[in-house]
Amino acid sequence: MPTYDYFCPGNGKTLEVFHGISRKLETWGELCEMAGEGLGETAAETPIERLLGTGTLIESSSSRKPDPGPPSGGGCARPGGCGCH
Repeated sequence: MPTYDYFCPGNGKTLEVFHGISRKLETWGELCEMAGEGLGETAAETPIERLLGTGTLIESSSSRKPDPGPPSGGGCARPGGCGCH
């Protein structure tokens, strides 16, 4: 699930939250609820902005491909080997 950073111009704070790609938060109240943060002195209906360049994907371990290791038949290309085998 991707992580996103949202900025609140009303209080100058940025919070990071995890949510599906199709969801977009629009208010400080929605953001605080999802982030598990208190509203503080900022009104819940204060608009927020999703920052560009965010949306880091956290890959689940079940979707990763196994590491194939070194290429088969490898070895060192240097004459006499490289001493790493």
